[in-house]
Amino acid sequence: MPDAEQLPDGWEKRTSRSTGLSYYLNVHTKESQWDQPTEIAKKSGSNAADGPAEVQCLHLLVKHKGSRRPSSWREQHITRTKDEAQLLLEVYRNKIVQQETTFEELARSCSDCSSAKRGGDLGKFGRGQMQPPFEKAAFALNVGQLSGIVDTDSGLHIIQRKS
Repeated sequence: MPDAEQLPDGWEKRTSRSTGLSYYLNVHTKESQWDQPTEIAKKSGSNAADGPAEVQCLHLLVKHKGSRRPSSWREQHITRTKDEAQLLLEVYRNKIVQQETTFEELARSCSDCSSAKRGGDLGKFGRGQMQPPFEKAAFALNVGQLSGIVDTDSGLHIIQRKS
């Protein structure tokens, strides 16, 4: 039986909570990547030293037929296109910006993520715990700020940073 996967110093192999796929975490910078590292982990990264070690965010996910898993608690088989998902999110984002509804209310009724029952609250998470585009957007937000549309393997998201 082969030995456990040997990684260069400073790297850990982790499993994504959302996808079940393996990714690699630089233990110094908390930056993550999908590809297996081939070099020793750098001790300083682009922006990892800046900003918080963890954030708390709400998100609203709209899946489409090209999403990694095109089903949700709301719909067993999602058939909408990516363009249709984007249009829905633009409408939702406008309703939040125009204060016609709150992020939490919209997430509870419209999000395709199981976090919908918590108003889209993902709780606190650190670097390397979310898909890279989601993480990049979440950590770039100021507290209270609403993101634009973020595209990940899971679908399209809008994110609001809580802390």
